[in-house]
Amino acid sequence: MTLDPTERPRLEDVHAELERTLINEYLRARGHDPDALRARDDAEAHMLLAEASTHAAARLAEVEARAHYVHELRSGAE
Repeated sequence: MTLDPTERPRLEDVHAELERTLINEYLRARGHDPDALRARDDAEAHMLLAEASTHAAARLAEVEARAHYVHELRSGAE
């Protein structure tokens, strides 16, 4: 059975979705509505969105590092 490539999400799409989720989670944890914050055009909104983006990037890097580590462990065990 061959998998149809259209049935699997592209890796970039998965990362983008995870990044959006992490950003929204960060903003909600600080008491902000992500959609309302994105609609604003003031310095505070820009600062909060930048902080959320930095947080998400750090978390994504952590996920990537862990995945790489697990891959290394499994590759070495074979």
